[in-house]
Amino acid sequence: MRNATRSSPSGREDIMRTVAQQMFRTCNKLFSRKTSNDVVEAHPSNIETAAQMDSIQHLPSPSRSFNVEAQESSRHVEAVTERAHHGGGWLLSGIICINILILGCALVSGSAFNSVAITAVHRQIFLIVLLLLTMLWMLSYTVVTSRKAQAVLLKDSHAGPVWLRGGLLLFGLLSLLMVIFKIATYVGYLHCDSAVKVAFPVVQAVFLFVQTYFLWFHAKDCVQLHTNFTRCGLTLTLSTNLVLWMAAVTEESIHQTEIPDLNVNVSHKMYRASYGDNKCKCSHSACDTFKDAFYYLYPFNIEYSLFASAMAYVMWKNVGRLVEDHSHHSIKFRPKDVCFGPITGILLVVAGLVAFILYEVDILTEDEQSRNRALLIHFIMNIVIVSLMCLSTVIGCIVYRLDHREHVSEKNPTRSLDVKLLVGASIGQLIISYFTIVAVVATGARGYLNALNLSWAVLTVLQLGLQNYFIIEGLHREPFHVMQEDALHTNAHAFREHQEMSVVPESQKSKYFVASSPDKPSWKRRVLKEVCAFLLLANIILWIMPAFGARPQFDHPIEIKFYKFTMWAAIVNIGLPFGIFYRMHSVASLFEVYLIS
Repeated sequence: MRNATRSSPSGREDIMRTVAQQMFRTCNKLFSRKTSNDVVEAHPSNIETAAQMDSIQHLPSPSRSFNVEAQESSRHVEAVTERAHHGGGWLLSGIICINILILGCALVSGSAFNSVAITAVHRQIFLIVLLLLTMLWMLSYTVVTSRKAQAVLLKDSHAGPVWLRGGLLLFGLLSLLMVIFKIATYVGYLHCDSAVKVAFPVVQAVFLFVQTYFLWFHAKDCVQLHTNFTRCGLTLTLSTNLVLWMAAVTEESIHQTEIPDLNVNVSHKMYRASYGDNKCKCSHSACDTFKDAFYYLYPFNIEYSLFASAMAYVMWKNVGRLVEDHSHHSIKFRPKDVCFGPITGILLVVAGLVAFILYEVDILTEDEQSRNRALLIHFIMNIVIVSLMCLSTVIGCIVYRLDHREHVSEKNPTRSLDVKLLVGASIGQLIISYFTIVAVVATGARGYLNALNLSWAVLTVLQLGLQNYFIIEGLHREPFHVMQEDALHTNAHAFREHQEMSVVPESQKSKYFVASSPDKPSWKRRVLKEVCAFLLLANIILWIMPAFGARPQFDHPIEIKFYKFTMWAAIVNIGLPFGIFYRMHSVASLFEVYLIS
């Protein structure tokens, strides 16, 4: 009799009425939570919403049509929750970020191209204000917000992995060393130059310490209290690091850019950033040593700012986010799983370093034959590296086609950011390569150096496309260890059912578990790990050469003749920093793919 009542139309209508009432209460609470006083209640309402969602999903479903309607209702409530999380704080934080970035870009560009009206001192005063405001917010978050009971109950297990935080710490230490060299340099000019040039690196040193501490301990936070204030603070942190990145890139690019002589094609004397009036002399003899030293540390400071920007962005995306409360699978790094890839990659790195040293020594000489030999070695070395990377990436893509792992479907801001940065940063190198292809083809590609330059540009375009596909596909695949655990549970369940029916021999029993043993990776896993290890090391050497001063774009005059120096310098100085960042970001992404393979 009860079953008949449950399946009757009146019982079905009662259930539908109950679901509708619960959804109405949930939506009413979500839309009414807009005032500042209600921000404190953000977390309880989120938990209550999640509980109601769970109760809706577990209600008895008498028919298939009712299940479909309940699922659609659940998706609607999830969409409402997502919009409620963003609210006015999302818009305000975005406005703050855009305005700081545009103003910073204007000041950095103005101080680089017009050193009279806007000097480096004006730019540094602006940066000091940004650094102080950002540190003030970080300290308030650490002392006030993060210590409240219901502020950070949820953590994003994918955000801020230990290897990423370790890289941030390493780059932070090297950046701190660069700042110390700057202080030692500018102290020698205090008697005839502005004291702001000493104050800025001092404030930057404190900022490096505070931000590294903040990101190390709070990168995984999904903040549920003071959400609007937290979003604005995180976009302030993001924009501050991006302005610091722009300033460092501009100063380093000016330092490395070659200024052409009107009488000859290209002059091989480097333009050095000025330290005030030429009449201002350093008061101690170590100034020149410190100048050369901290310019070699600029690449690490540039990468530190980008790492910090990426981590701040993920924290901003996680504000108010409800993540699934599941245990994060521990992924062990086993170097013994690979052999050929690391060995080949290490040999490639050593050969690349030798070629880079020879290039740096010979390219500064006035002998044209020595310079041509340096360019020849550099072009051939890069062609070999890029060709081997293309070959290994094709092998990895073939293994992906043979692999049957499912694609990850859950929302992950860290993975989405990795893909966006990977594709966006590769555009910088693509721009330089395509402009080179057009210039060399239009001029006829006469001579072996032009032919090698054209080959390098074409292979770079191919390699970027293949590597982007390989990394993105790897990041979206289900980790092998998860697939093995699922298979292990399935095989164990099947074995128990089979064991109840009959006695299984020992040889047959082992078949259930050998295929899922994590200690014996399959050949597909080994190939993917070998490819990842090789590509990781190859990207490191492709990062080292341009980051530490290799500029064949200015040493080989074909593009300067075709585009003229002003246009070509703008193309290289805009595109090359993104290309350098692409190589370092590829290293981080390949390491992630290696771990889940």
